[in-house]
Amino acid sequence: MTDLLDLPVTTLQGTPTTLRELTGGAPALVVNVASRCGLTPQYAALEALHEEYRGRGFAVVGVPCNQFKGQEPGTAEEIAEFCSATYGVSFPMTEKLEVNGPGAHPLFQQLTAVPDVDGAAGDVQWNFEKWVVSGTGQVVARFRPRTEPDAPEVRAAVESVLPG
Repeated sequence: MTDLLDLPVTTLQGTPTTLRELTGGAPALVVNVASRCGLTPQYAALEALHEEYRGRGFAVVGVPCNQFKGQEPGTAEEIAEFCSATYGVSFPMTEKLEVNGPGAHPLFQQLTAVPDVDGAAGDVQWNFEKWVVSGTGQVVARFRPRTEPDAPEVRAAVESVLPG
């Protein structure tokens, strides 16, 4: 199994990279996102979390996905413009990826093997599912879509992976 942080991904701007390069090796909250979902307002809390913790060596990474009722149909440019203009998103984002099924990106093949707080692993349920990943690439927590980014349990998991 390849180290989660070294799996190849491409930024929303089309630059090949890895999760390690996107975050500078910092712990991260990886989230599959969509622009036309009822949960899309979570972008605001994700950006606030990113702003609050980035000075302490933490990043949010957004991963657009169009597998849930076509709720992320836009081009990379449209997604970037929407996120910036509507929610002031400054955290790194990848290109659109598949998170479930035979075409699931290797990143999500590894992330979905991790169980949530109820012990359930497997497919991503919907947009805005979240994983806290340590700076060494260990997935320490998984939160289902309806768990808000600023929920106490998410904050506790983030705090647990912060350096020093």
